[in-house]
Amino acid sequence: MSDPRSAPLARALADLVPIDEAEREDRDSTCELLERVERPFDEDDQPDHVTASVFCVSPLGALLLCHRRLGIWVQPGGHVDPGESPTGAALRELREETGVVAVHLDPPHLVHVNVHPGPRGHRHFDCRWLVEARRTELRPGTGESQELGWFLPDAALERCEPSLRTGLGKALDAARRLGLAPVASWTP
Repeated sequence: MSDPRSAPLARALADLVPIDEAEREDRDSTCELLERVERPFDEDDQPDHVTASVFCVSPLGALLLCHRRLGIWVQPGGHVDPGESPTGAALRELREETGVVAVHLDPPHLVHVNVHPGPRGHRHFDCRWLVEARRTELRPGTGESQELGWFLPDAALERCEPSLRTGLGKALDAARRLGLAPVASWTP
């Protein structure tokens, strides 16, 4: 691992308990990418690269946005900038896309990983973190989707892109176990 950001992410991935065989394969593929590629976070260096996103919860619910190009409801996230940690990228993307300020749990909680096609023939190895909002006002940045909102757990699971339900459900279960509002009383 030549990129110093790879080792902490590899440790987080090692601690991740996959919910199913598909996530196990995605976790293992992401670990292999970190070992194989010199710059696994660089979207311009190779078509396969790590991205970062968040499942953000607050007393208002879980935050989702309608992807401005794809038209599907997903979690905030995106590419990791040069020199930026995946955890830092996840919080930055959240602020840029929604205006929400959040914090990572202590320690940061990698809750899901998913490998999926990105634009221009790329493959995204998306590391998805559970974060807690500190400021919940929605103020999406210029050029970002203006369709976004806080959804209670059942509504979030119904609204989100079907391929996201497993990861979001896993994040909501983790938030419930940790006593994070509003999911502390949610019964899946």
